[in-house]
Amino acid sequence: MKLQQSTLLGLYATLELAKSQDSQRSAADIAEKFDVSINHLAKVLRILVKAGLLQAVRGAGGGYRFSGNAKRTTLMDVIELFEPVSIEGFEHRDSPHHTDVEAGLAVALTEISEMMQATLRSITIRTMLKIME
Repeated sequence: MKLQQSTLLGLYATLELAKSQDSQRSAADIAEKFDVSINHLAKVLRILVKAGLLQAVRGAGGGYRFSGNAKRTTLMDVIELFEPVSIEGFEHRDSPHHTDVEAGLAVALTEISEMMQATLRSITIRTMLKIME
């Protein structure tokens, strides 16, 4: 699975803000840390706020803070906000040349995709924070 830049930014921002839940960070600080466009990051942050994972704090000294449940929110929860996730591992071709090799490969790749998604659903934000320490 190759993740889009928006997805990666969503994961980075969520984890960055979750590691210091009692404080808030500006979009500019986060953009600078990860060397990304503040405009692109702002779009990602809006999606995370709308999903309830972040809270936007307005005014002087405002910014963003993690407001999700680190014990229950998984990596896949964040990924699904940005990626069209499907279980399909391999597209069958509609052609008279469909072979048993293609069908067998489709089964294997679908199983790999299912295992990957199950793994991403099992890794919580809290688990990631422990890994990052």
